[in-house]
Amino acid sequence: MNFGLFLMPSHPPERNRYDAAQWDLDVIQWADQLGFSEVWIGEHFSSPWEPVPSPDLIIAQALQRTERIKLAPGAHLLPYHHPIELAHRLAYLDHLAQGRLMLGVGAGGLLGDGTLFDVDIPAGENRKMMNEAFDIMLKLWTEQEPFKFEGQYWNVNTHIGGNLLKFHMYPYQKPHMPIGITGLSPGSPTLKLCGERGYIPMSLGFKNEYIASHWDSVVEGAARTGRTPNREEWRITREVFVARTDEEALEWSLGGMMGRQHKEYWLPTFKELGALDILKQDSSVTDDEVTPEYMARTSWLVGSPDTVARKLQALYDTVGGFGTLLVTTYDYLDAPEQWKQSMQLLMEEVLPRIQK
Repeated sequence: MNFGLFLMPSHPPERNRYDAAQWDLDVIQWADQLGFSEVWIGEHFSSPWEPVPSPDLIIAQALQRTERIKLAPGAHLLPYHHPIELAHRLAYLDHLAQGRLMLGVGAGGLLGDGTLFDVDIPAGENRKMMNEAFDIMLKLWTEQEPFKFEGQYWNVNTHIGGNLLKFHMYPYQKPHMPIGITGLSPGSPTLKLCGERGYIPMSLGFKNEYIASHWDSVVEGAARTGRTPNREEWRITREVFVARTDEEALEWSLGGMMGRQHKEYWLPTFKELGALDILKQDSSVTDDEVTPEYMARTSWLVGSPDTVARKLQALYDTVGGFGTLLVTTYDYLDAPEQWKQSMQLLMEEVLPRIQK
């Protein structure tokens, strides 16, 4: 099993943008030094709790501070970018990364982002735009001959003419960087797409049995194109906090930014979307009972190395195996040693227990 990081990136609204970015870069550098395999960095536009509209700028800086860890937007929200411009930026960044770039793409689920860009998320317009933009980007990266594309949202014409001016920005990795797509819902259509196209499946989830069903979507999609999906490619994202004792881990997670972020942002967001049921381990649990304490007790991988290893083993066994655990990262700039120790204990004490 590999360990990676998922940076939403989450920061308290009062954190200034520069300090927040430096925290993200420090965490990525620690991850590189400790042996984490990869980092996925999110993108949003309307949430003060997720104040990074351009993860590729963080990646460009992180490349200068790291040596081997792979880096990825996780994800670029395709409805909010012109696909020609984004395809150029990513192909160029792939050359700068020299094989260390991966790519996550998404449709975007925050209603505020959709409103800002005048995209009708409730009507599913974001998914239509994502599919069209993605097709354009892949065509730009793989087609050697000039082409015209007339879509519902964007048009492309690479018949530029002449030898001096032409489309030329192909990725460093061939045919393009590895691509991952995240799924959350049961029967996720995005995870079926992963299986169908051979992309990296990434699961967000809070209940082991619920996450296990995600692999069925990958297998269903793969069957459409005769592929055999590999569980080692499967990434699962979870909240993790490791300390010397269970008591210390609970105190530092619930009493730190992980607990505050859930209380002030994450749980209210799920409630606003009418999606709190996704977080419940039992349908009899009321919405009011879904608190940070409930999450710590039922789904977070929080505790001593022995406790976290046991919880991680239970996740692994229930879903039938997966390749990489992505640790959701929080802003512990006010207590950096707590978070750094958690990362260190995960690699140096939890991982050996799992491997054994």
